[in-house]
Amino acid sequence: MNAISSSGGPSRAIVIGAGLGGLAAAMRLGAKGYEVTVIDRLDSPGGRGSALHMEGHRFDLGPTIVTVPELFRDLWTACGRDFDADVDLRALDPFYEIRWPDGSTFTARQDTDAMRAEVARLSPGDVAGYDRFLRDAAARYDFGFCDLGRRSMHRFADLVRVLPRFARLRADRSVASHAKRRFRDPRLQMAFSFHPLFIGGDPFNVTSMYILVSHLEKEFGVHYAMGGVAAIAEAMVKVIVAQGGTIRMGAEVDEILIENGAAKGVRLANGRVEAAELVVSNADAGHTYDRLLRNGPRKRWTPARLRSRRWSMGLYVWYFGTRDTAAMWPDVGHHTILNGPRYKGLVRDIFIKGQLSEDMSLYLHRPSVTDPSVAPEGGDTFYALSPVPHLGFDRAVDWAAEAASYKDKVAAQLETLIPGFRERITASHVMTPPDFRDRYLSTNGSGFSIEPRILQSAWFRPHNISEEARGLYLVGAGTHPGAGLPGVISSAEILGQLVPDAAQPVARPVEVAAE
Repeated sequence: MNAISSSGGPSRAIVIGAGLGGLAAAMRLGAKGYEVTVIDRLDSPGGRGSALHMEGHRFDLGPTIVTVPELFRDLWTACGRDFDADVDLRALDPFYEIRWPDGSTFTARQDTDAMRAEVARLSPGDVAGYDRFLRDAAARYDFGFCDLGRRSMHRFADLVRVLPRFARLRADRSVASHAKRRFRDPRLQMAFSFHPLFIGGDPFNVTSMYILVSHLEKEFGVHYAMGGVAAIAEAMVKVIVAQGGTIRMGAEVDEILIENGAAKGVRLANGRVEAAELVVSNADAGHTYDRLLRNGPRKRWTPARLRSRRWSMGLYVWYFGTRDTAAMWPDVGHHTILNGPRYKGLVRDIFIKGQLSEDMSLYLHRPSVTDPSVAPEGGDTFYALSPVPHLGFDRAVDWAAEAASYKDKVAAQLETLIPGFRERITASHVMTPPDFRDRYLSTNGSGFSIEPRILQSAWFRPHNISEEARGLYLVGAGTHPGAGLPGVISSAEILGQLVPDAAQPVARPVEVAAE
C-alpha cells in the first residue's frame, strides 16, 4: 500500500525531535520514499544523545553505550547503507565494574566462564543460580525483545494473546524479586537487578521481563562509539540528508495541527505552519499529549491520565574534565558503578518517597580510557550520574537550594574512587531534573519518560500509532517498547512496519538548515 499526497507530489512527513528515535524514524521514512523534515529546538542533533564541548573536553550528555549494534545495522541496511562504514564501534571488555562500600567488586564481562568465576569469587554457592538466571534471561529475551519489542502493541487483542506467556514467565514478579530467587549473596542480587535503572525503572517494581538485559549483554556485548553517541547522531543526519531529507535545528514545534481527526502538520513557536500528511513525535510522550495536542480532544491520553502515570526517576549528572590525570587511577575503567551503603532503601527514597537521600550510588563514565579524543592530551573526561527523584512529587526537591550541597556529597563519594580529582578539574557542568525539563521538555524532569512498570509497558504504554489522530505516530523512550538505545531504535523499526510506503521516491537537493 502506498501513501499518496493530496497535492499530487511526494508524501511529506514531519518528525518532531532529532533524538536518536526521531532520527531513526526519519531514516525509516526516507527509505520508504517520504519527503522528511526533522525539526528540533536544540542547536545540535541527538537529543539526549548530543554532546557538550568545554575547554577541549567532549561530554556525552546522555547514553554512553551501545548494547545491540545489530539494530543499528538493520536500520542502515534498510537505507541501503553500511553502519560499520559510518560508525566506529569498539567492544568493551570489561563492560563495567561494580564496587561496594566494603571494598568488594564485581567485574562484568561477555565471557560466560569469566562471569562464573566472578560469581564464584563472591559467592561460590551462587554459580548454579547464575546459570539458571542466564536461562531465564534468554527466555525473556526471545519473548520480550525479539517478539514484543519489535512489533506494535497498539491493539488490545495483541495484549490478550500474550497474557498466558506473561503468566508463564512470571512477569508479575519484579527484577529484584527474580534476582533474589537465583542469588543468595545480596551483592549479586544487586549486580543482576540494577539494570532497569538504565532505562528509568525501579528494580523492585519493574517487571522481571527486564532481566533480558543480562542476555543482551552476553549475546551482543557492550560497545562504545568512537566520538560518542553524538557521532552516531551525526552519521544518521548524513543518511537522512543523502535520502533527500531536511534537518532543521533551532526550530521549536509548538503544536501538532489536527483537522477532521487527522494530523495535517505542525505550527512552530514562531507561528510558521508546516504541512504534512504524516507527523511523528519523538518528543516526550507527556509533552506530546499535554502540550502539542492541547487544542484537540484526547480520547485516551487526557491530562488526568497523564497525571496518574508513574514517571521515571530524575538524574543528577556532573560532567567534569581533568588535566594530567590519564596515568592516574589505573584501576578505574570506562564504566564504574559505585554503590552506597543501601540499595532497596535508596531506590525507595528515589521512586516512592520522592526524597533526596544523604547517601547515593553513582555511575561514573570515563570514556577517555577508550577514546582519547574526548579530552586534551594527558587529561580525562568524566561524568558522574546519580539517580534522584523526579519533580512530580508533592514536595519536589528544590534544586536551586540543594544543587551545591549535593555536588559536595557527590564529590566526597568520588574521592573514594578517584582521589585528588577536584584539584585537577578544568571544566565542569551540572544537570539536574529542572535542566532535563527545560532542555528536553521532559515531563517532571524525568530522565526516561514513563517508568516501565508492567502496567505501563506494551499495550499500556503510549502507542506507536496514536489513537488521538490519524497520521500521528510516536517514537522514542515514552512509547513502545521503551527507553534505552535498543528501545528507541526499535520504536522506529515498528514505525516502519505501520507506515505505508510513499507514492514516489524523493529526489531533491537539501541542506542542513538552522532557524
